[in-house]
Amino acid sequence: MEMNMNEINQIPAEKFQPAQRSDKITDKKLDTKPVGYFKDALIRFKKNKSSVVAAVIIAILLLFSIVAPWISGFSVNDRDSYYASVLPKSHLFKWLGWDGCSWLEQPQAGYDIYSAIGYEFGESAVHKVKNVQTDEKGITYYDLYLDSYAKVGFVYVDLTAEEYEDLKDYQNETGIQVCFPINENYKTSYLSGINAANLWYQLQDASNVSTGLSKYHEEDGTPIFVNNYKTSTSKTSGKYDSLRVEDETDGKGGVWYVYALKNQTGYRVRVLYSAYYQYINGHSATFLFGANKYGQDILTCLAAGGRLSFILAITVSIINFIIGVVYGSIEGYYGGTTDLVMERISDILASVPFIVVATLFQLHLAKSVGPIISLLFAFVMTGWIGIAGRVRTQFYRFKNSEYVLAARTLGAFDSRLIFRHILPNSLGTIITGTVLIIPGVIFSESMLSYLGIVNLETSSLTSIGTMLSQGQSCLSSYPHIILFPALFISLLEISFNLFGNGLRDAFNPSLRGADE
Repeated sequence: MEMNMNEINQIPAEKFQPAQRSDKITDKKLDTKPVGYFKDALIRFKKNKSSVVAAVIIAILLLFSIVAPWISGFSVNDRDSYYASVLPKSHLFKWLGWDGCSWLEQPQAGYDIYSAIGYEFGESAVHKVKNVQTDEKGITYYDLYLDSYAKVGFVYVDLTAEEYEDLKDYQNETGIQVCFPINENYKTSYLSGINAANLWYQLQDASNVSTGLSKYHEEDGTPIFVNNYKTSTSKTSGKYDSLRVEDETDGKGGVWYVYALKNQTGYRVRVLYSAYYQYINGHSATFLFGANKYGQDILTCLAAGGRLSFILAITVSIINFIIGVVYGSIEGYYGGTTDLVMERISDILASVPFIVVATLFQLHLAKSVGPIISLLFAFVMTGWIGIAGRVRTQFYRFKNSEYVLAARTLGAFDSRLIFRHILPNSLGTIITGTVLIIPGVIFSESMLSYLGIVNLETSSLTSIGTMLSQGQSCLSSYPHIILFPALFISLLEISFNLFGNGLRDAFNPSLRGADE
């Protein structure tokens, strides 16, 4: 029986009953905020613990590269041949053996030289001695636990008269002794080099004992030395600058000691190098990661090399991303003849080996624009091809979708279809490919520097590959020179690969665990 609207309106309201069978309503109001594409990818990325750890490691290495040169107290320009290849040293980690010392076998002559260091200022370079053995030829050998910093000991330096006076003023103001006695008949041909200055017992000249010059205690052979220039009598002749040490046993009112020998430019002075280094640089020489064969602080060089690698890799990634997206979009969107011609161009460029391109650019282009810009051009010349291929594939995948056809029907221009509708759906794959360019660039730069094809080392610049190349020749004797750059680049490469895999899984859940 059909009822018209008038009859329905005449039904009393009390005859209507709710359709819900119970008073309890199970439906809930949606209070959560909508989750966007990138937020959803971030949630998935956080679930991948290895990728999160890798991201943290990358952030730490990046922060280290930025901050370390500012807080280390050294720069890449600082080079000191006396402290070349010294071992890592830290007072904080001394209990772990990070004390700048190592075991070294030395014959009797070496033992005499190193053990002599410290008699005059109380800090010996030899911390321990073991396994004293004499071979069949009668030569005695010692296993010395030797401080790689203290073994420098004393050196001869040439100063102008003004520099020498400034050094004496510094000693008087700080109470730190830098200059030590030297024999007035010192001969360069007789006592040359670092070790000669450490043999203080050879500085005595018997012909001068009667005048008191360079006189030493006869009881134990240790020298008398003095620092205070203000309270001691001083005299300067045409040959030397000397000091009188008050000594009651002398019976002549004191003993004269020569502290500087006159030369053509000023004075030649025998100095304790650790104190002289602090006087010159304003801080002591303690290298946390040790020093390389040029006496540069490895920590500072590593941070500077890491900074160069990050800047170069990120710059290359951004440029390749822009070129690859534009090139691949045009290929994939228009297809046909346009795609065919552009793909052949890509194939030709991709067939040229990168190492050949980098070498040719370094031989010809680097002379005019510099090695860094030349290397940048080499990376950009073919680096965008992989991104362009990914973008092209994604455009073929999405350009015939319903939402794209609907937008085209509504009159959307090609540029809007490309950048508004198709490209955003391809970002997952593109971002993953772009991020993975970074470790590839860092590894390639290090390889080229290691092989000597590219030389990025200047007075104020270095690279990870350069440090690896320098450490190769010292691998057996000083492994710490190559250890820290190798650890740095290994951590960086592993972390970026894990990080890139995490991004791939986050942006493309359907490809999780697959190799792209």
